[in-house]
Amino acid sequence: MKRPVPVESASALIDEKIKELGDWRGKTLAQVREIVHEADPEILEEWKWVKPTSPGTPVWSHGGIVCTGETYKNVVKMTFAKGAALKDPSGLFNSSLDGNVRRAIDIHEGDKVDEAALKDLIRAAVALNLKAKSKPKPKPQRA
Repeated sequence: MKRPVPVESASALIDEKIKELGDWRGKTLAQVREIVHEADPEILEEWKWVKPTSPGTPVWSHGGIVCTGETYKNVVKMTFAKGAALKDPSGLFNSSLDGNVRRAIDIHEGDKVDEAALKDLIRAAVALNLKAKSKPKPKPQRA
């Protein structure tokens, strides 16, 4: 099993990623990161899924993965690990809508981020993670 990147290192890697992008994607990722931390000051930054074909992905967690911050050529994608279970009254989710578990928000160049709605979504995702963690696990039934 691979060891996770220490939090200090993960934060430094996210800083480096933002700087390395140096365009609207870096600014958008920095903005999203700030919104995530404003929504939940206790959130942890992680760096996961490092492979030879991928340098890794910024991940924000509290009681489990809340969301990721992926960057592609034409989009910054926030994927919510349990997005399908979240209410999205503002309609932020606009990608990965067919899945049973995840939902994503694709942010394109020039898009305005609805900060209040995104904070609500992040807080709901944290609450869902913490609720799932607090449930007692069912005891196995004996035959």
